[in-house]
Amino acid sequence: MSNAPYAVDVEEGKIYSWCTCGFSQKQPFCDGSHRGQTEQRSLKWTAPKTGKVYLCGCKATKKPPLCDGSHNM
Repeated sequence: MSNAPYAVDVEEGKIYSWCTCGFSQKQPFCDGSHRGQTEQRSLKWTAPKTGKVYLCGCKATKKPPLCDGSHNM
């Protein structure tokens, strides 16, 4: 897990599973590593448009899954 955001190219209308627990080896996306370790589940997010987005790495964002700069506070 990184405190910095992950720059990711996304496609409009595609559903992404953002890791909320920090255990995934495929950050910032969920790989199912939370199973048996935590009650947290991935957050399903549909990209509103095609392009680059910055997904939160620190998991402290108030606008999940997008980075809101919380890692700087």
